[in-house]
Amino acid sequence: MLVLSQSDVRELLDLDRLVDALADAHADLTAGQASMPPRIAALVEQREGLLGVMPAYLPSAGLACKLVTVFPHNEDRETHQAVICVFDPENGTPAALMDGTYVTATRTAAGSALATRLLAREDSHVLALLGTGVQAHTHARALPRVRPIEEIRVASRDRAKAEAFAAEIGGVAVDSYEDALRGADVVAATTHAHEPVVRREWLAPGTHVNSVGLNPRGREVDARTVAEAILVVESRASALAPPPAGAPELVGVDPANVHAELGELVTGAKPGRRSPEEVTLYKSVGVAVQDVAAAALVLAAARERSVGREIELEETT
Repeated sequence: MLVLSQSDVRELLDLDRLVDALADAHADLTAGQASMPPRIAALVEQREGLLGVMPAYLPSAGLACKLVTVFPHNEDRETHQAVICVFDPENGTPAALMDGTYVTATRTAAGSALATRLLAREDSHVLALLGTGVQAHTHARALPRVRPIEEIRVASRDRAKAEAFAAEIGGVAVDSYEDALRGADVVAATTHAHEPVVRREWLAPGTHVNSVGLNPRGREVDARTVAEAILVVESRASALAPPPAGAPELVGVDPANVHAELGELVTGAKPGRRSPEEVTLYKSVGVAVQDVAAAALVLAAARERSVGREIELEETT
């Protein structure tokens, strides 16, 4: 079995190729060609944490399972930590064990980049980043790849963190979430907020919102935005499942009010943006086919470049 560290994965995972690979994965998911059971999670209530299990099989990418923890109060390490095990789909033999922390951060931002490519106005140039954590950093890398971003506004509960992050990425720190959102063309909400940080009255006509934050006890997008925006998800079954597997913002939402899955936009089965004035919302919960697609890219690159360490799980005779 090949073992790949986080530094290996960072070296091997190409963000631009990943966005395209996710488009293919979501097309397969929507077409019913993937096997992806609902995510399950064990809760650690005293830390507001969880351990999620996310298996999937994609004929085009393989068979894998991610184990991921979300501990939002971590300060000395990542809030999201993960490992991914890849199996040989021919015989079920474990083929690789790799860091999933970097994969999770990168594939989430790549999913938002795909949604932005499919939904944001072509002339979008102002990006609002809500939050300053790992996901904010990866979104700052991913979204300017798909739209001509000229201005990045950063908002956070902690002004010092917002200023430091803005300086790092060439953006500007603002005083409030409202200040970041008013007049923005594209939004990346990456918080663990209990109360909404995206409110409909702060959004200009034509705004595209990516929301990737997950807090089973709260919501980062208000109900009016969910109700009035063109709503797109990775998978209806996953997004509308009860939290923590599904999105708290979508509890009680009629499946008919979900305009499309990403795969339906990729294949053209459903239209994306229909006018410059529409507000669009991509609500992400993270789905396992994204991890499988990313892991397949990493494993192929590792084999091509002879990266990683081989270990034996079974004694040979």
